[in-house]
Amino acid sequence: MAVSSPVRKIVVSGALGAVSIVLVLFNIGFIPWFAGVSITFMHVPAIIAGVLEGPAAGAVVGGIFGVTSLVKAATQPQGPIDVFFTNPLISVLPRILVGVVGWAVFRLFRGRLTGAAAATAGVAGSLANALLVLGLLVLFKAIPLAVAGTVFVSNSLIEAAAGGILTVAVVSAWKGIESRSGKSRLADEGS
Repeated sequence: MAVSSPVRKIVVSGALGAVSIVLVLFNIGFIPWFAGVSITFMHVPAIIAGVLEGPAAGAVVGGIFGVTSLVKAATQPQGPIDVFFTNPLISVLPRILVGVVGWAVFRLFRGRLTGAAAATAGVAGSLANALLVLGLLVLFKAIPLAVAGTVFVSNSLIEAAAGGILTVAVVSAWKGIESRSGKSRLADEGS
């Protein structure tokens, strides 16, 4: 008996949500950079969830990322702007949208090569994370526009490249597992 699609979505969302939590708990999802700013790849599980299981899964995993970001900012601030990340409009809302953007871009390009579509989704989701968070930080007067531009160029482009590489690696591996047997290993375990 194959695992139903809703169950698969829940399992994949849970697994990728757990990855997001582990990245925060062990402080490996944020890499301190300069001037109190961090480079993050915490958004990548949300993009992967969106690509593999759709916008709802991407939004759930992105929400987990956002909530952990909020909690980390409130309990273990590492820089001068972390106080602004206690606002869910800055820490949670943009991250929910990251997985949705990843899904939408993958869906747009999926008729092409899966790897190229996944890489494009990874880059687009990463850029959405950066633009939304930086834009809201400017809107809430946490940082000036010039600083946001500098952070975008110095951090966000690196995050986008990493997002593209990590997304294509995981999605290609997952799709490879599925194509070998015609179904995922998860489906085999439900038999």
